[in-house]
Amino acid sequence: MRLMLGLMWLLHWLPLPILGRIGKLVGSLLFMVLGKRRHITLTNLRLAMPELSEPQRVSLARQHFQAYSRSIWERAILWWAPEARLRRLIKVEPRVPLEQIQAGPTILLCPHFVCLDVAGVAVMLETSLCSIYVQQKNKAFDDVLRAGRSRFRPVKLFSRKEGVKPIIRAMRDHLPYFMLPDMDFGEKDSAFVDFFGTPAATLTAPGRIAASTGASVVPVVATFLPDYSGWKVTFYPAWENYPGDDMVSAARRMNAFIEERVREAPAEYFWTHKRYKTRPEGEASPYAAPVA
Repeated sequence: MRLMLGLMWLLHWLPLPILGRIGKLVGSLLFMVLGKRRHITLTNLRLAMPELSEPQRVSLARQHFQAYSRSIWERAILWWAPEARLRRLIKVEPRVPLEQIQAGPTILLCPHFVCLDVAGVAVMLETSLCSIYVQQKNKAFDDVLRAGRSRFRPVKLFSRKEGVKPIIRAMRDHLPYFMLPDMDFGEKDSAFVDFFGTPAATLTAPGRIAASTGASVVPVVATFLPDYSGWKVTFYPAWENYPGDDMVSAARRMNAFIEERVREAPAEYFWTHKRYKTRPEGEASPYAAPVA
């Protein structure tokens, strides 16, 4: 791992178009050799996009591996490049909502697109934040990841095991909560809500935290710019009348928003995650049988 991190440090000096193309090439190779992840990706796409033909899904899965690999290698720039270079490469639309953050508790809702780290950097170039952090198994990688994500501003990172109380305290101290809301963490604190027409264990925490703190919920999505020219980070208007009284309806509203964004950049969503892993009682896992 130290050798890989050293290689990434060296590669961060390259122009982004060269680094991005290296990442894309590696992604093409990984698509061929990582059969388990390829199976998960294709299973997700069959459930989420049945309107596509199988060759279309295979092509989209390959593009996803390329995009995912690109995002990993391009993190070298996020972790080590000078601030001036990052500001040139990251296009923020319309801007980081500092006025909203300073006005009161704010949840920055960031779905799992492969460039989500770019969204975090865009925020930290302007203000501190708090978030949930899962410690990495490799200490060297964990150290670099933590340092890279907090190189411009102090960041408060909490373990999921600590619950929501420290997050709420940080939010009341005017730290926005950078929240990644769309992974399958099991049935606890979740509801089965449709995601692309198939029930998925969906966290109700965004609605519950917003209700208990009066927080504004501001979605943010990071995607690639064309021609390896950088990244775009889009901050959407704060959701009105959210979450309401029904946390399940609030979760469905969140999933519907994510679906719309995925349709705009389908290869860049995190399809290698078992999004439909947790099933209603009696329903078999869709990931059980590998693709031949």
